[in-house]
Amino acid sequence: MSLTVTRCHLVVWTSIFIPIIVAMSKLNQTLDREHAIELLHSCWLKLLEVNKIRSGSHSKASAGSPLYQNVTIGGQNLINGQPVDAVNPLSYAILESCGRLRSTQPNLSVRYHAGMSNDFLDACVQVIRCGFGMPAFNNDEIVIPEFIKLGIEPQDAYDYAAIGCIETAVGGKWGYRCTGMSFINFARVMLAALEGGRDATSGKVFLPQEKALSAGNFNNFDEVMAAWDTQIRYYTRKSIEIEYVVDTMLEENVHDILCSALVDDCIERAKSIKQGGAKYDWVSGLQVGIANLGNSLAAVKKLVFEQGVIGQQQLAAALADDFDGLTHEQLRQRLINGAPKYGNDDDSVDTLLARAYQTYIDELKQYHNPRYGRGPVGGKLLRRYVLYLSKRAIWRRDYGYPGWSQSAYTAGGRRKPCIRYGSSRPDGGDWFRRQITYRFHSRRRAAQPETEPNDAGKRIRQTETDGSATDVL
Repeated sequence: MSLTVTRCHLVVWTSIFIPIIVAMSKLNQTLDREHAIELLHSCWLKLLEVNKIRSGSHSKASAGSPLYQNVTIGGQNLINGQPVDAVNPLSYAILESCGRLRSTQPNLSVRYHAGMSNDFLDACVQVIRCGFGMPAFNNDEIVIPEFIKLGIEPQDAYDYAAIGCIETAVGGKWGYRCTGMSFINFARVMLAALEGGRDATSGKVFLPQEKALSAGNFNNFDEVMAAWDTQIRYYTRKSIEIEYVVDTMLEENVHDILCSALVDDCIERAKSIKQGGAKYDWVSGLQVGIANLGNSLAAVKKLVFEQGVIGQQQLAAALADDFDGLTHEQLRQRLINGAPKYGNDDDSVDTLLARAYQTYIDELKQYHNPRYGRGPVGGKLLRRYVLYLSKRAIWRRDYGYPGWSQSAYTAGGRRKPCIRYGSSRPDGGDWFRRQITYRFHSRRRAAQPETEPNDAGKRIRQTETDGSATDVL
């Protein structure tokens, strides 16, 4: 188990927490699994007690006052150069404790890998079915090789953990933040690309362009993609400017001496983490609306340009009215039901989104952060969310993230958010939410068929020694 609290990665919990339980068990035979889960509940509640004073805008965007502690379970250990599954009885206990408590903090992440047992994967799926958005999945098969390509030592790459929401880093060895501090709303940028560069929320035009749906002068879908490329490059550069200012001011005014003392190489270099003292240092961009960008692109391509069943100006009028009225609602239903949705094994939309996202990546990777060349391995800007598969990466960031309050309608059929919308968005996301667990589970079954009955609750009980266990649910 790894527990990450912003910058402090307490990987020593693996070597401290388990021996404590074992020692207590020897001294007091009453410490069974239920007692261990009770101790874990107490730990999670203590973490939930911690709070800080925030600005009004931050409080709105971070409802529930999270401090983004993240517990990582699963994954692999690198032993004698060979990866070994790291799941142990404590992994099951942590999973079950979070499934029972269903607290908003800490976040729970699972490092998935090809050798993970069906027993543990099934237990994870049962907790996901509880509906509170955990655990997230990080994909070892993608993250570890990518980290090694970046120059991270293999032993460290295998020791990565989730930090904050879903970011990945090597705890205790990474710079002071994995992600940026400015979100790029992809859906909002897409609307600007469709409407001559006009921002749908403010009405301002930051980067004018000739083509617009309202003018009906897009000749083909390639011109839509060209407009997207132009707009996203512009907003990416603006985001990087913001990040550089934030980095510079934090280095000058917030020294984080205690955290720096706990991060490798800072003391040896006599530098704080914000001066380049850490062993590794990459900062990624933050994005919201990735899935809805894919849905919008797919709908415009298929219904406007391929089938021609929706006119450019017709779509522009419906968007401007937030799909209000019977005629616009009928058009919205066609957008929702007549076009493929991202994340459902449909290459037509998945490939389209990957193409659009690549423009952002290509622009981002040209730049460095202020710590480049000052000691750490890295010092660059790094795309983050392309590195792993995470349920919460799609849902919390795209469908349930409060940043949507700053966005309007989308060409995929999504209306402007209102309070009655929960984490299930009105653009085909409901179906997606129901399918994600099923599809992930089914793929795993197909890859590793079992001869034993598929009784997840029974298998969880089989991990017990005292006979007192209950199901996750």
